[in-house]
Amino acid sequence: MGGYHHGEITVQERAGLASEAGHSQGAIGSTIPEVAVAFLAEQPHVVVGGTDERGRIWATQLTGEPGFLAVPEPHTLTIGALPPPEDPLAAVLAGAGTGAGTGPGQEPVRIGLLGIEPATRRRMRMNGRAVRDGDGLRVQLDQVIANCPKYIQKRAHRPAGDGEAQAFRRAVDSTELSPGQQRTLRAADTFFVATASDRGDADASHRGGNPGFVQVLSPRLLRWPDYVGNAMFLTLGNLELNPAAGLFVPGWEAGTSLHLTGAARTVWDEDEVAGHPGAQRLVEFEITAVREVAAASPLRWSAPAYSRFNPPTAG
Repeated sequence: MGGYHHGEITVQERAGLASEAGHSQGAIGSTIPEVAVAFLAEQPHVVVGGTDERGRIWATQLTGEPGFLAVPEPHTLTIGALPPPEDPLAAVLAGAGTGAGTGPGQEPVRIGLLGIEPATRRRMRMNGRAVRDGDGLRVQLDQVIANCPKYIQKRAHRPAGDGEAQAFRRAVDSTELSPGQQRTLRAADTFFVATASDRGDADASHRGGNPGFVQVLSPRLLRWPDYVGNAMFLTLGNLELNPAAGLFVPGWEAGTSLHLTGAARTVWDEDEVAGHPGAQRLVEFEITAVREVAAASPLRWSAPAYSRFNPPTAG
């Protein structure tokens, strides 16, 4: 995974940014630099993207006390946590590399990871192959990428209080968004998207903007703008080869997790894009399954300070 794959190159060329992508490629490595080791050790959460036992892609997060992310060697990340049973990736990650059961859990599981610190607007992308390691995971890294701070809303975290921590964790499944979930998405300023190439190499990425940047076109169809980035097009490049995708929308105040899986496509039509300030392209996401987990996270977050890079929203 040392260079761009065919899908990424195709999108880079269509966007007219092949030269910029060539310069950005120098930021893609396979080892974690020393400064990033300290950054990861300070984090209480990490975003994860992967494929479940039915072949659906989901995005989620793992949480733990700072130090639960560690780098025993430059090519390896250890994660001292597994998802709770209600999480859509719980079964496949719990069985990763153990040979237990059937399906993809018998082999190392290809996952995308995003370490992100909203308080400082720092983030780091890591992709690799995970195996179960005691009560956590050991990930052999294939790609390590430092990303810019654009479109990250500044937030500070704290642990949930006693009353908040005692909330009952439960999951509700559906095939479309409820009215309440639609309101959540319309008010969202951040979500995370998981994709994978046609070979199954997974990736997890951040998307941010002012509230309203996610449009709910119907209970099963979303649209959002694709803003100026680093020209790598790792997400859109995967979608060029494999439309499957998963979204994770964190409930910053209550610790809920809204997970969506389905298929996405890139919209290049100039007339459609023109109605979305700052958009270079659009992405449409058709939902096939929804899982909302109450009390999924022990973290609570402050109100956001919006990024100065966020374009105004349509309308």
